[in-house]
Amino acid sequence: VTLLVCAAAIAALALIELPLPLYMALGLIAGLSTPPVQSAVRTIYPKMVPSKQLTPLYSLDASLQEIIWVLAPVLITLVATQIGTVPGLLLVVVILIGGGAWFILSPEVGRVRIPRSRRGLGKVLTKPPVILATATGFLLIGACAAVEAGVVATFDHGGLEAGLVLAVFAVGSLAGGLSFGHIPIGPWAMARRFAIVALGLSLTIVSLNAWWLGATLLVAGAGIAPALAVMFAMTSASVRFSETAEAYGWIGTGQLIGAAAGSAVAGFLVDGVGPTGAYVAAAGFAIAGFIVSAVFVRGFPDLRHRDASPIPDTEPVPTVT
Repeated sequence: VTLLVCAAAIAALALIELPLPLYMALGLIAGLSTPPVQSAVRTIYPKMVPSKQLTPLYSLDASLQEIIWVLAPVLITLVATQIGTVPGLLLVVVILIGGGAWFILSPEVGRVRIPRSRRGLGKVLTKPPVILATATGFLLIGACAAVEAGVVATFDHGGLEAGLVLAVFAVGSLAGGLSFGHIPIGPWAMARRFAIVALGLSLTIVSLNAWWLGATLLVAGAGIAPALAVMFAMTSASVRFSETAEAYGWIGTGQLIGAAAGSAVAGFLVDGVGPTGAYVAAAGFAIAGFIVSAVFVRGFPDLRHRDASPIPDTEPVPTVT
């Protein structure tokens, strides 16, 4: 149902001439009805693979997600500028329906039954790992969004360099995710990964040369997917199986808000001081993420001697005496 509503809202945005308030209403409907595929798929991971493979799987998932965050806006911008905004929005509808149908028809989705949570909405945010994963996700994706705005401002929308530099950023993330996926996750894991991201993004401020930006973003990217993997694994290990979908939903919301905030701050600084301002914003988001991870390190679980499986749902069992 959410898939069809979201697709219809985006299609209406593309095909129907409306006043601005109605466009805003359709955008709100599309956002509210976006299918929770990410939350759902991460919820069923523990039922799909052995517990020892969960952390590497979360790392692979994070690598692919970061590539999507970087490359999808570039693709839609290219289509919108070279062909038109209507084909661009219709492409979004096609991808949405195709991907949603693929997920819905997957056999694994039909086999897994997620029990209903017995706690009220939002109670999962009382768990420190969930709120920390949401906060650090906000800051990490905010940094990525600021980088993207900076690269586009540096090389213009139609420049080949922008796509290549962002591709290097994504390659760095993929390499980091695949390389660090097997490393056990301790309380300081998030801080170490944010340190890599902050270092790389801070170096981007030195020069706007394409080769320099590519090299520094390759370094920064190496910490992004591993940081996302820590968020997913620590969340899974800290909540009951029935609460995982909601927990991942909050994390996804934090990341979406981070993307909007990062783009907004970077855009404001680009207009004020030029493209370098966007990289300053990106570095600021990453440094803030490192500070949060270091200051609240006690809130991060130690998964070095356990897997990332969620806490089993239990309930009293009546006995006959």
